[in-house]
Amino acid sequence: MTGPRFVLGALLVGAFAFAFASIAFGARSARDATGTRSFSFEYEVIVPADVPDAETLTLFLPIAADTTGQRILEVDVEASDGVRGRFGREDRHGNRFWVAELPARRPSQTRIVVKYDVVRDVVRAGDDAGDARSARAFLGADARVPVDHPILEPILEEVRAASPEASPADRARAIYDWVVDNVEYKKTGTGWGNGDTFWACNERYGNCTDFHSLFISLARTEGIPARFEMGFPVPLDRTGGTIAGYHCWVEFWLPNEGWVPIDASEASKHPAKRELFYGTHPADRLQLSRGRDLQLGEAHRDRRLNYFVYPYLEADGRKRDVAVETRFRYEEARPDQKISIAR
Repeated sequence: MTGPRFVLGALLVGAFAFAFASIAFGARSARDATGTRSFSFEYEVIVPADVPDAETLTLFLPIAADTTGQRILEVDVEASDGVRGRFGREDRHGNRFWVAELPARRPSQTRIVVKYDVVRDVVRAGDDAGDARSARAFLGADARVPVDHPILEPILEEVRAASPEASPADRARAIYDWVVDNVEYKKTGTGWGNGDTFWACNERYGNCTDFHSLFISLARTEGIPARFEMGFPVPLDRTGGTIAGYHCWVEFWLPNEGWVPIDASEASKHPAKRELFYGTHPADRLQLSRGRDLQLGEAHRDRRLNYFVYPYLEADGRKRDVAVETRFRYEEARPDQKISIAR
């Protein structure tokens, strides 16, 4: 690959101060006894050379950032010759992105690879204490995630019957159990995968987006803040390889405990791990974005994104479904590898 190389830390040095420390990872698979692991991750995008009926393409890519249980040590963006991108941050939840303008007709395809070095930890209830004020931002409805809607009432009647104490903790657990017991993890036909509470209520099956949209709708209706998080699975049982697609999960907030992680779709797929996935996120994921209905800065001119994990393209200011290729890969850090941690 040739062309410019963009380093996130260098571009943001005017806004952030960094001190650098070095850490060596000694376990065979770069994990320690607490569940901490280190790995590299590559997010590759190939945009076709010719997009008809357009003059200019605007390409947005999600950029991972530090969050609870996740430290991004370095971000490099390597792009084909002539591509000039910039980093930005959306206003609602602070998600980072990279955006570039491309001619719609180019002599060859455009290849962009985002490379990360990551340290990931197990996330447990209360690791992020949060506060009531910031949690309230996760009580309202999103376009596909209704709150206080009649379609939720039959489910909430069952949830309330199962949690007569009505404390937020009791009610959240009952919601989790209801979703795990009554929604099937299945990807058949069309309509699933949009993170649509109405779909989940009516069809009672879907993927992680559908499971967690329903959980969020029910929790928020009960006055429990809940936030949607999205990224990629990074398997614990392999030291590297390709990743087929995204994964998403949820955290809800309790006044005396902070943010509590759950993963209802994984609990449905792996019934023996139901208790694990209530209150724990294993170090088997990379988070790229948080929240729904996202507006990616001034260059984003069309409607808000339902969620953000794959490349988003606009042609002349309108969303365009372009047949981009994507590849996602990871590799555990070597036992003797030393990585500089940005602080």
